[in-house]
Amino acid sequence: MYKITPEEYNVFTRYILEISGITLDQGKEYLVETRLGPILDDMSCTTFSELYYKCRSDKTGAVEKRIIDAIATNETYFFRDIAPFELLQHKIIPDLIDKRKALAPPDTPIKIRIWSAAAATGQEVYSITILLKELYLHPDKYNITLIGTDISGQAIARASYGRYNKFEISRGLSAARIKQYFDPDGDGWKIKDELRVMASFQKINLLKPLIGFEKFDIILCRNVAIYFTQKERQRLYNKIADVLVPDGYLLIGSTESLTNETPLFAPHKYLKSIFYQPKQ
Repeated sequence: MYKITPEEYNVFTRYILEISGITLDQGKEYLVETRLGPILDDMSCTTFSELYYKCRSDKTGAVEKRIIDAIATNETYFFRDIAPFELLQHKIIPDLIDKRKALAPPDTPIKIRIWSAAAATGQEVYSITILLKELYLHPDKYNITLIGTDISGQAIARASYGRYNKFEISRGLSAARIKQYFDPDGDGWKIKDELRVMASFQKINLLKPLIGFEKFDIILCRNVAIYFTQKERQRLYNKIADVLVPDGYLLIGSTESLTNETPLFAPHKYLKSIFYQPKQ
């Protein structure tokens, strides 16, 4: 395994922060070494300094893309931290439907827009599709848009395909749900088409302007801002506020809080869970 010097690590952490917003503290040298080592091999580099100079001189952006794909944390699993999904099922979606029904013309499908801002390889998004299916939100009565985004093009490609190996499929899903919502695919499982078509995926860098986004009713931005600096977190939440409807809902990670991040959202508690809404 290639070893990174302290000087190289400082240079690479600044570069990774610049291109992705991800902050790597001291002590994460092993992560850079293990994840970028294969790129050094492929590009015939002998040091991290050599790889850095090749990144900077590459006008195609291909090397930068590979580095983002390698560094971006894609740790996820189905129904991760079950509380947010229980919150969606028992509080947020029923309340949202009631509010939208009161405003919609008769016999008009209820429109609901949901954004998973750090979708990784798709487990969060497909957990939501399963939840929607189990709530019996028939497409004749509900016009649901579900979008998953991630900075990693590689992760988004996997999410779009919707195939998971035996280890991934076992994390968070019961045997009954696997049988009901997935088809066997070689030595893995693939999400059924009826759920796959409920979602779309896009590659998006959350540090950049959110161009072309319509406003959403529900936004999940869980366990991604913790890798940003405080300044970048504040900018991110300002952008989220811009694309969330006035009575919409924001869900963040169970260990995260907006208390010291932004004055734009008010926290609300339901059972043991916290969700946020724009301050009126």
